[in-house]
Amino acid sequence: MSEVPAELVNGALPRPAQSVTWFVPGRIEVLGKHTDYAGGRSLLAAANRGITFKARRNGEQVVRVTSDATEGVAELPLETQIDGFGGGHWAGYAAAVVTRLVKNFGDQVVGADIEMSTDLPLASGMSSSSAMVVGLARCLMDLSGIESEDLFRRNVGSPEEMAAYLACIENGMSFKELEGHRGVGTFGGSEDHTAMLCGEADALVQYSFCPVRREDVVPFPTDHSFVIAVSGVLAEKTGAALELYNRTSRTVSDILSLWNEHTGRQDLFLADAVASSPEAADQLRELVEEGSYQQARLEQFLLESYELVPQAAAALAEGDLDSFGEVVDMSQKWTDEALGNQVPETRSLAASARKLGAVAASAFGAGFGGSVWALVPTEQVDSFTEAWREAYLSEFPEVAERVSFVTTRPGGRLRRLELDLG
Repeated sequence: MSEVPAELVNGALPRPAQSVTWFVPGRIEVLGKHTDYAGGRSLLAAANRGITFKARRNGEQVVRVTSDATEGVAELPLETQIDGFGGGHWAGYAAAVVTRLVKNFGDQVVGADIEMSTDLPLASGMSSSSAMVVGLARCLMDLSGIESEDLFRRNVGSPEEMAAYLACIENGMSFKELEGHRGVGTFGGSEDHTAMLCGEADALVQYSFCPVRREDVVPFPTDHSFVIAVSGVLAEKTGAALELYNRTSRTVSDILSLWNEHTGRQDLFLADAVASSPEAADQLRELVEEGSYQQARLEQFLLESYELVPQAAAALAEGDLDSFGEVVDMSQKWTDEALGNQVPETRSLAASARKLGAVAASAFGAGFGGSVWALVPTEQVDSFTEAWREAYLSEFPEVAERVSFVTTRPGGRLRRLELDLG
């Protein structure tokens, strides 16, 4: 394969590729828990770990996907209906990509063989599933020449809009003229995809959503690193966990419906309602039942999006790590008590990290399992990780074979590694 010209590292190709390789990072949600699909804010980082996708045209009407993280081959015909990959099967994400691209771009989509290799812990909260959606879509777009199509160009004109479209592939919603289809069965937003496409090396990025808008870039402390504890409790969006995950988003929709019915407005997102007047937040509070999950969910959204995310970004930018840690503690508390998506393992990891001297620590991702990040001085990473592991396994020895710890700093956005234009 030829060396990738600098101008083509992330941009559209002059013609369809014969083969291509992409690297897509995992993401760390520093703050902004379940805020994105409501139009709120998040503070994000792309990890320096991720998934590598090697793709080549195969001249057939099928996309074959393999992964070094699991056995088997997913064979996906170029159709808008692909069955057999429900129940949380990893290939369901690949099927969502193929069916959506065929739905939107028809015969333009070509068959391909795609190999995935990963050093990203799966179902850990670092969004390996969204990384799969992003990487498979970028490969098929390059091989099919989709970014040169007028339909694509009319609707996707920036990395932020690309992130929003890829999120809609995952959640099944329409994006402008690009009609919605299938999805993966969960209703999420675009913060994962935004971090992967728009992250900055050695910095955190602050975004608001619906639409995706960059608000700030915050330098990351040069002498600190994230230690990620993968709890060993899989954050799978299936079964009862799927219902609990969707409850958090469905409740936002219910609150918005109450608002629109009461006011006669037609706001599409909760953030639109909040922005409609200085009194809107208090009016929303009056509409939800006291002591209900709706009330807790509303307060968590308002606090996280409008206070904690900006406060955390400001503290980090000023080098005030003590204040940053206090803001993160507040976010973790409200995530546990109001959002209600923590499990004993993630609750314990966040608390013990702080006791062991972490500057800040928080669970992140969809919740109901997954991972916890801790911000620590880089020179203390090894000793901190050893003590954190020991404290965790003394309380939860049953997860010993599934727990893992990784160290990362913000590593920058996805990138095209190799390219053959034929």
